Amino acid sequence: MSLQELVAEVYRNFQQYSQGYQVVLLHPESRLRSMLVAHLLNETPKPIYYYAIGADDVSLVSFIDGIVHDLASQHLTFGRNVYQTHWRDYANLDLESVAKAFAADLDEISSEPFMLIVDDFDASDEADLIQVFWERVIRYMPPQCQLVINGRTMPRLPWVSLIARHQAIILKDNEVVTENFNRAPRTRTRDELDAFGLSTGEVTLNGKSITNWEGHLPRLLLFYILDRPVATRDEICRTFWPELNGEQAVNVFHVTKRRLHKAMNYDVLVHQDGYYHINTDAAVYYDVERFTEFLVKGRFAANNEEALEYWQSAVSAYTGDFLQGHTEYWVYERREDFLMGFVEATRGIAHIRLSEGREELALNLLLKAAHEVPHQESLHRDIIELYTKLGRRGEAAAHYKQLVEMLKQEGREPELATQKLFAEIMD
Repeated sequence: MSLQELVAEVYRNFQQYSQGYQVVLLHPESRLRSMLVAHLLNETPKPIYYYAIGADDVSLVSFIDGIVHDLASQHLTFGRNVYQTHWRDYANLDLESVAKAFAADLDEISSEPFMLIVDDFDASDEADLIQVFWERVIRYMPPQCQLVINGRTMPRLPWVSLIARHQAIILKDNEVVTENFNRAPRTRTRDELDAFGLSTGEVTLNGKSITNWEGHLPRLLLFYILDRPVATRDEICRTFWPELNGEQAVNVFHVTKRRLHKAMNYDVLVHQDGYYHINTDAAVYYDVERFTEFLVKGRFAANNEEALEYWQSAVSAYTGDFLQGHTEYWVYERREDFLMGFVEATRGIAHIRLSEGREELALNLLLKAAHEVPHQESLHRDIIELYTKLGRRGEAAAHYKQLVEMLKQEGREPELATQKLFAEIMD
C-alpha cells in the first residue's frame, strides 16, 4: 500500500472513530499523525481552524497572544471575550475565567460544527499554565467545536476521566486506544501497586493494605499522580495549596511526599526531567483505568453480545463514587466524570435489553440511571417513550411533570426536544 493510500485509510478511520467526541488526541506514537493533520486541513468538509504552538509560546500570555491573533485572522471577532479578562496580569490571573472566555469565543465562531487543530502541542510541555488552560477550556468547550491535539508527547491532561465521560478519544493511526491510557501495560516487576479509586481510596502494595497515611493528603497525592501521565511540582502545588505562596506550597508538598513514601515504605513517586510520575518499578493496577477500558471497548464493540459483556463489566467495576468522602474540586470533577461513564454503561445495557424485548428490565435500568444523573434529559426522554410503549401513558405524564417541577426549582424549562416529545405523546 502506498503512503498516499495509508494516509487516506487513516483519514477514513479518523472520520469514523472521532464522531461524537469533542477532543481527539493523535497519539504521539502515531506514525502518520502529522500527515493526517495535513490531510484534515485539505479534505475535511467542515470548517477548520488551526494553530501550531511555537517556540515563542513560553508563557500563557505569549500563547494566548499568539492563538487569539491567529484565530482572529480566520474569524475576525475572535478574542472579544478573552480581551475582557485580566489574562495579562499574572498576579491576579483567574485562569478559570480566561478559560471560560476562550470557550465563549469558540462558541461565537459558528453554531455549526467546526474543528480546531492545535498542532505541536509538545512545545508547551514546559509551560504549566498552558497545559492547565487547555484542561479548563475542555470543560467549557461548546459542543459544535471538535478539538484535535497533535504533538510528540502526551499532554498532561486527565485523559482517563475525559475518556470516561465520553468527551475524548485517543487514536493511534488506524486504531482506537482502548487501554493503558497513561502508562505502559502491567507486567511482573519488583512491586505490585493496586489502587482503588472507585470507593474510599484503598491502596495496597504487594497485597498489603496501606493504612498509616498520617492524614488524607498523602493518599490524595498518589491518586492525583495516577490521574494523568505526569505532573510538575507547580501543578501539584497549584491544585493542592492554591492559597499558599510558592515557597510555602513547596515545603508542604515535600512533607506530603515524604509521608506518602513513609506510609508505603517505598518511593512510589519519582522525579525525572522536571516531572513526577509513578515509579516504573511498580506494576500498577488502577480500577478507574480498568473501568474506563471497559467503557471504550463497549463503545466500539462489534455486536450487542460483545457490547453487553463490556457494559456489564463496567457496571461491576464501578463499586462506588470516586474517592468517597473527599470534597476537593478536582476530586469532585473526576467523580462526576466516572459517574457519567457508569450511567452510560447502564443505559447501554438498557438499550440492549430493549432490543431483546425485555422492556420492564430496560425501564428499571433507565430509571436507575436517571436517579444518578437527574439532569440528563435524554434519559428522561427514553423513559417517557418507554412508558408510552408499555401503554403506561399516565406514568409517562407523571414522569414528565416531575421533571418539569425539578427544573422549575432551578429556574429552567425542559429542553425543546423533551417538550416536543411530551406533546406528541399526549396528542
